[in-house]
This record gives sequence, structure tokens and C-alpha cells, in this order.
Amino acid sequence: MTVVGSESGADVSSVTGAPTRPVGRWLVTTMALAQLGLFLALAAPVFVGLAVKVQAVAPGHEVGALGLASTVGAVAAFVANPVFGRISDRTTGRFGRRRPWLVAGVLGLAICLLIIATAQSLTVVVVAWFVGQVSANAALAAHVATVADQVPMFQRGKVAGLLGVMQNLAILGAAYAGKFFSGHVLVLFLVPGLVGLGLMLLFAVVLPDRPLPHRPPREGGLRTVLKTFWVNPRRYPDFAFVWVSRFLLVLASYLFTTFRLLYLQHEFTLSVARATGVMATGVLVYTIALVIAAQTTGWLSDRLRRRKAFVFSATLIFGIGLAMLIGANSLEMFYLAEVVCGLGYGIYMGVDLALVIDVLPDPDDAAKDLGVFNIANVGPQSIAPGLGAVLISVGGSHNYTVLLTTAAAICLVGALAILPVKKVR
Repeated sequence: MTVVGSESGADVSSVTGAPTRPVGRWLVTTMALAQLGLFLALAAPVFVGLAVKVQAVAPGHEVGALGLASTVGAVAAFVANPVFGRISDRTTGRFGRRRPWLVAGVLGLAICLLIIATAQSLTVVVVAWFVGQVSANAALAAHVATVADQVPMFQRGKVAGLLGVMQNLAILGAAYAGKFFSGHVLVLFLVPGLVGLGLMLLFAVVLPDRPLPHRPPREGGLRTVLKTFWVNPRRYPDFAFVWVSRFLLVLASYLFTTFRLLYLQHEFTLSVARATGVMATGVLVYTIALVIAAQTTGWLSDRLRRRKAFVFSATLIFGIGLAMLIGANSLEMFYLAEVVCGLGYGIYMGVDLALVIDVLPDPDDAAKDLGVFNIANVGPQSIAPGLGAVLISVGGSHNYTVLLTTAAAICLVGALAILPVKKVR
């Protein structure tokens, strides 16, 4: 299965050394398609499928049921990503460090999505989503690490921008899957899972994932376990500031997106079918703005060799978009706010991964450290459902103004958190 040679364009002379040669187009293409497939399989449940499913298995308790399922899944992701990142860094065998987890993870996710689609109780949905998130994050930890393994610094902005675009195209695909298949739950869950499986398998075949040349020294004990979830912020302050900034932006984003469908149903008095259609259109204009912004800023940040200014402005712009949702009294205003959010998140996605890799503490522990960083992605997902439900209930049962105001304020703090970074301009 391993493909080794000059066609990939990657410098694979050393398994753990930083790459120096330009990465090939075919490898980047399959890497991007794998990102698309994995996030499509994840986004369909996160943004549409679970919200539809809980209305069937827990009628009258949709907000609480969705918050429970989302929180449990996010906790699973919180733990699984750094754990499997560390395991991936230390995996030996002829299939390489990353490939086994790419395949096993996405296969496990597809099976869990099938179980959720056919579940008849909230308990089964929650347990299957927990296992599905563990599986997905095993694949995700290995996939993100391939960027550090294969892509040299001078290409990371461009590749990171492309991966950001793929992630959000997946969200768009999930929104339209919800629009067309909200009445066919099996199709809504199963098709994205199969697409993710196929595209990840393609990347696994193409990936020049060379095995470790020697078995790493054996580690053990509580200290080693804790190190899996830790990068010393005093020793690596730039990594810590970037982590905090990402955590706050993702928290702000998920405070809204977790409840986006219910927000549309309540604020604009829409049925489930109508709300999924409006959400799909909103995600479409969001994604168009994001694609333009991500591809432009990813290329520009490589040329200018600057990252911080883009991340700072992106976080502010995203916060402005969230604030605009507070006063949205028409669907046109909702769509305009989605465009502004898309521009902000697009600028962010075009640069942030490159910035993160630039400040990684140790290239030999890339997957583990990226797993720690991914806690800034999944940690907010575990907090947002419960926090969002509390904020929505302030002073009443559907207070989305408090929710959105809080999210916008969090974005402002997240923008300020990036300013102390020194290693990267």
C-alpha cells in the first residue's frame, strides 16, 4: 500500500525530519479529498443529523437531548485526539505510522453512523456517537499529522487554506444533505459515512507513509499519560497563545452552529423542512465567502511570511458576523451575517493550521502536539452545547440574543490572545 518515490514530491528521506521539498499535486489533492470526506461524515450528524434524530427519539426534549449527545461526543473527541495522536507518532509496522489509524478510524465512524441512523432510543444514539467520535478522531489525528510530515513550511499556508476549504465544503454538503434527506434519516447518516470512507481509503493508498526506522523507547506511568494532554505553556508560550485563540474562536462558533437549526425554527417560525433549506442556503453563501477568503489569504500569508495579522483580523470579523445575527429580522439579514462569518472564518482557516505547525514544540511528536492543539477544537464542542443551552434559557426559554452576544464577546478575546505570539510574524 505504501507509495514511495519522487512522484509524491515530498522529502521522505527521514521519517521524523521536517520536509524540505515541495509536496506533489496528487498527494495534496488526495489529502484534501480525505479532509472533505472525513468532515462530511462528521458534519452531517453535527450540524443536521443529530438535530433531526433527537426530535424523533426524544420529542419535546430536543434542546436537552441534542446538548447531551453533542457534549458526550465532544468529550470523546477531547480524549481520543491527543491519545491517538501519540499512538500514531509511535506506531511501528510496515504500513507506516499514520495509515493504520486513517483506515481504522474512518471505518469505525461509518459503522457508528449506521447504528445511529437505525437507533430507536436516545441512549443508543449517545453511545454510538461517543464511539463514532473516538473513531473519527483517531483518523483525524493521523490526517492532520500528515501535513507536518509531508508539507514544507513554504507551502503550509496554501495547503492549510485548501484543507480549510474542504472542511467547510463538507459542512455545506452536510447542510444540503439535511435539506434533501431530512425525511430519510438512514440516507442522511449513511451516505456521508460511505463517502468519507472511500476518500480516506484513497488517501491512505497514495500517502508515502514510511515506517519508523526503529521502535521508540518504552514509556509508562501516570506522568507519560498526562504528557499526552499537555504542552508546557511556560516553555512554549507561542503554542499556548495560539491554542487559546483557537479555543475561543471555536467556542464562539459552536455556541451558534450547535443550535443553528433550532435558532432558525424559533426566530423565523420555520418548520424543520423549511429551516433545513434556509440553513443550507446560509451555509452555501458562508462557504462561497470562506473559499474565496481562505485561498486568497493562504497564498498571501506564504508570500508575505506573515500569519498573526490574518488570524487577528479573522477572529474579529467572525465576531462581527455573530453580532449581526442578533439583529437579523429577515432571512436576507441572516444570509448577510453568514457571508461576514464566512469571510472571517475563511481568513482564519487559510492561515491558522500553518501558524500552528510553525510553532509546534517538537517535529518528532507532531501528531501528539497537534492532538493537544486539537483539544482547542473539541474542548469547546464539549462546553458549547451545555453553555449554549444555559444561555438560551436566560430570562426565558429561547433567548438567542444572550447566546450570540456572548459568542461575539468571546471572539474579541480570542483575537487579542494571538497578539503576544513572537516566533511567527
